[in-house]
Amino acid sequence: MKMKAIICTKYGPPEVLQIKEIEKPTPKDNEVCIKIHATSITHSDIIVRGFKVHGGMRFLMGLAIGFSKPRNPILGMILAGEVESTGKAAKRFKKGDQVYGVTIKSAMHPRLGTYAEYKCLPDDSFIVSKPANTTYEEAAAVPYGGLIALYFLKRGKIQSGQKILVYGASGSIGTSLVQLAKYFGAKVTGVCSTSNVELVKSLGADTVVDYTKEDFTETGELYDVIFDAVPAGMMDRTSLKLKCKKALTSNGKYISITEGRPEFSVEGLILLNELLETGKIKPVIDRCYPLEQIAEAHRYVELGHKKGNVIITVEHNNGT
Repeated sequence: MKMKAIICTKYGPPEVLQIKEIEKPTPKDNEVCIKIHATSITHSDIIVRGFKVHGGMRFLMGLAIGFSKPRNPILGMILAGEVESTGKAAKRFKKGDQVYGVTIKSAMHPRLGTYAEYKCLPDDSFIVSKPANTTYEEAAAVPYGGLIALYFLKRGKIQSGQKILVYGASGSIGTSLVQLAKYFGAKVTGVCSTSNVELVKSLGADTVVDYTKEDFTETGELYDVIFDAVPAGMMDRTSLKLKCKKALTSNGKYISITEGRPEFSVEGLILLNELLETGKIKPVIDRCYPLEQIAEAHRYVELGHKKGNVIITVEHNNGT
């Protein structure tokens, strides 16, 4: 049986992504086959597709995913869908279960392949049951930003009552940082552009600074942690880091999402799922594109101005 998939046969601009029909995968004994209804375009996808890394990171990335082209020509690491079949040893899920999650454990252990109608994953992968009150599109908007935010919040040792600032508060990671920091009891200031002020306020930020009108380092406020949530390559990070020093408390920390390689945890995904189901966090979706328009979606994400997440919807031949 055939399925539709987006194939990336070489590194380059969005146009290298082409839709093709390939063989549908069959689950191994310990795997589940997921019929994908939605996936997400992450900044990591943009980096992988264009091989946009420098120095020693190029070598490490080449080792992980391939030097001249992706070893797995199907990119994508987020999925939300329905279990279509299971291997005989797979016990966590059954046919018909609605699930979502992430296919990788860390940047150095990639398992891509969600730009497609179907994806087989080991039964013990980072996937959880989707809440009934959540759409596939909403579910696909949670794991990437949420899991990275949890990693950096843990690294920052966030505690209740601390004052934190999120620079770049309107992206997929920034919107997750704002919401999760509030959940953990921090007092949160978000920094974003004029068009995103109301969005960041709606996510629970105590204060929102419009960087086009005000310099947060000149307000006199001091923060225990400043999170720089702007994706790599989008700004001059050296000057920001220097500016942030005068806005930190004596023991304050500046943490950039570009420093370190986030490790995901199934416990983190379970927490996100609980918060999603109970309405304590809400998915932020900027735009949805059909699978056939994935190159256009990549072009939009690459501009660096998206609010929250850009979602790809996957229509199947039977319309479901």
